[in-house]
Amino acid sequence: MKIIIAEIPHSEQRYPTVGDWFRTFNALQIRVSIMPDPRMALCVAVHELVEAVLCEHRGVPEKAVDEFDIAFEQRRAHGEVAEEAEPGDDEAAPYHKEHRFATLIEKLLAAELGLDWGEYEAAVLKIGEGGQ
Repeated sequence: MKIIIAEIPHSEQRYPTVGDWFRTFNALQIRVSIMPDPRMALCVAVHELVEAVLCEHRGVPEKAVDEFDIAFEQRRAHGEVAEEAEPGDDEAAPYHKEHRFATLIEKLLAAELGLDWGEYEAAVLKIGEGGQ
Protein backbone atom coordinates (compact mmCIF):
# COMPACT_ATOMS: atom_id res chain seq x y z
CA MET A 1 0.00 0.00 0.00
CA LYS A 2 1.28 3.41 -0.93
CA ILE A 3 -0.28 6.61 0.37
CA ILE A 4 0.94 10.03 -0.69
CA ILE A 5 -0.18 13.03 1.33
CA ALA A 6 0.71 16.48 0.06
CA GLU A 7 -0.11 19.99 1.16
CA ILE A 8 -0.80 22.19 -1.87
CA PRO A 9 -1.96 25.74 -2.57
CA HIS A 10 -5.75 25.84 -2.45
CA SER A 11 -5.87 27.04 -6.05
CA GLU A 12 -4.33 23.72 -7.15
CA GLN A 13 -7.15 21.56 -5.78
CA ARG A 14 -9.13 19.66 -8.43
CA TYR A 15 -12.26 21.54 -7.37
CA PRO A 16 -13.15 23.91 -4.48
CA THR A 17 -12.28 21.74 -1.49
CA VAL A 18 -9.76 21.88 1.34
CA GLY A 19 -9.17 18.12 1.30
CA ASP A 20 -9.31 15.65 -1.55
CA TRP A 21 -8.46 12.02 -2.22
CA PHE A 22 -8.11 10.00 -5.38
CA ARG A 23 -6.37 6.89 -6.65
CA THR A 24 -3.61 6.80 -9.19
CA PHE A 25 -2.37 3.54 -10.67
CA ASN A 26 -0.01 2.92 -7.76
CA ALA A 27 -1.12 5.00 -4.78
CA LEU A 28 -3.84 6.66 -2.79
CA GLN A 29 -3.28 10.39 -3.22
CA ILE A 30 -4.44 12.85 -0.55
CA ARG A 31 -4.25 16.59 -1.19
CA VAL A 32 -4.73 19.15 1.57
CA SER A 33 -4.84 22.90 1.01
CA ILE A 34 -2.09 24.75 2.86
CA MET A 35 -3.41 25.52 6.34
CA PRO A 36 -2.31 28.19 8.87
CA ASP A 37 -1.31 25.48 11.36
CA PRO A 38 0.29 22.10 10.51
CA ARG A 39 -2.00 20.39 13.04
CA MET A 40 -4.97 21.55 10.99
CA ALA A 41 -3.49 20.14 7.80
CA LEU A 42 -2.92 16.85 9.58
CA CYS A 43 -6.56 16.73 10.72
CA VAL A 44 -7.79 17.30 7.17
CA ALA A 45 -5.39 14.64 5.85
CA VAL A 46 -6.52 12.07 8.42
CA HIS A 47 -10.17 12.81 7.59
CA GLU A 48 -9.46 12.22 3.89
CA LEU A 49 -7.52 9.04 4.61
CA VAL A 50 -10.27 7.54 6.77
CA GLU A 51 -12.96 8.54 4.28
CA ALA A 52 -11.04 7.07 1.33
CA VAL A 53 -10.27 3.78 3.07
CA LEU A 54 -13.88 3.35 4.17
CA CYS A 55 -15.22 4.20 0.72
CA GLU A 56 -12.89 1.69 -0.89
CA HIS A 57 -13.72 -0.96 1.72
CA ARG A 58 -17.47 -0.48 1.25
CA GLY A 59 -17.38 -0.22 -2.53
CA VAL A 60 -18.29 3.46 -2.82
CA PRO A 61 -16.82 4.43 -6.19
CA GLU A 62 -14.35 7.31 -6.23
CA LYS A 63 -16.11 8.62 -9.35
CA ALA A 64 -19.43 8.82 -7.47
CA VAL A 65 -17.77 10.81 -4.67
CA ASP A 66 -16.12 13.21 -7.11
CA GLU A 67 -19.29 13.71 -9.16
CA PHE A 68 -21.34 14.41 -6.03
CA ASP A 69 -18.75 16.84 -4.63
CA ILE A 70 -18.37 18.75 -7.90
CA ALA A 71 -22.16 19.05 -8.33
CA PHE A 72 -22.46 20.16 -4.69
CA GLU A 73 -19.85 22.88 -5.20
CA GLN A 74 -21.66 24.06 -8.33
CA ARG A 75 -24.86 24.30 -6.28
CA ARG A 76 -22.93 26.30 -3.66
CA ALA A 77 -21.66 28.67 -6.36
CA HIS A 78 -25.28 29.32 -7.38
CA GLY A 79 -26.27 30.06 -3.78
CA GLU A 80 -28.26 26.83 -3.41
CA VAL A 81 -26.05 25.50 -0.61
CA ALA A 82 -24.80 27.29 2.51
CA GLU A 83 -21.14 28.39 2.47
CA GLU A 84 -20.32 26.33 5.55
CA ALA A 85 -22.04 23.14 4.30
CA GLU A 86 -19.92 20.03 3.78
CA PRO A 87 -20.86 17.87 0.78
CA GLY A 88 -20.45 14.66 2.76
CA ASP A 89 -22.87 15.87 5.43
CA ASP A 90 -25.65 15.84 2.84
CA GLU A 91 -27.61 12.62 3.38
CA ALA A 92 -27.79 12.22 -0.41
CA ALA A 93 -24.00 11.91 -0.60
CA PRO A 94 -22.98 8.41 -1.68
CA TYR A 95 -20.30 8.53 1.01
CA HIS A 96 -22.33 10.17 3.79
CA LYS A 97 -21.71 7.41 6.33
CA GLU A 98 -17.98 7.29 5.56
CA HIS A 99 -17.67 11.08 5.75
CA ARG A 100 -19.47 11.25 9.10
CA PHE A 101 -17.19 8.62 10.63
CA ALA A 102 -14.10 10.39 9.23
CA THR A 103 -15.36 13.61 10.84
CA LEU A 104 -15.60 11.87 14.23
CA ILE A 105 -11.98 10.74 13.93
CA GLU A 106 -10.98 14.25 12.79
CA LYS A 107 -12.66 15.80 15.84
CA LEU A 108 -10.95 13.35 18.19
CA LEU A 109 -7.56 14.08 16.63
CA ALA A 110 -8.14 17.84 16.75
CA ALA A 111 -8.97 17.61 20.46
CA GLU A 112 -5.86 15.53 21.17
CA LEU A 113 -3.74 18.06 19.28
CA GLY A 114 -5.20 20.93 21.34
CA LEU A 115 -7.11 22.55 18.49
CA ASP A 116 -10.28 24.47 19.17
CA TRP A 117 -12.89 22.94 16.83
CA GLY A 118 -14.58 26.30 16.16
CA GLU A 119 -11.30 27.96 15.21
CA TYR A 120 -10.37 24.96 13.06
CA GLU A 121 -13.70 25.05 11.21
CA ALA A 122 -13.36 28.81 10.68
CA ALA A 123 -9.88 28.34 9.18
CA VAL A 124 -11.14 25.59 6.87
CA LEU A 125 -14.06 27.76 5.76
CA LYS A 126 -11.80 30.77 5.15
CA ILE A 127 -9.46 28.74 2.95
CA GLY A 128 -12.42 27.17 1.17
CA GLU A 129 -13.63 30.67 0.32
CA GLY A 130 -10.26 31.44 -1.23
CA GLY A 131 -8.50 33.11 1.71
CA GLN A 132 -5.22 31.83 3.10
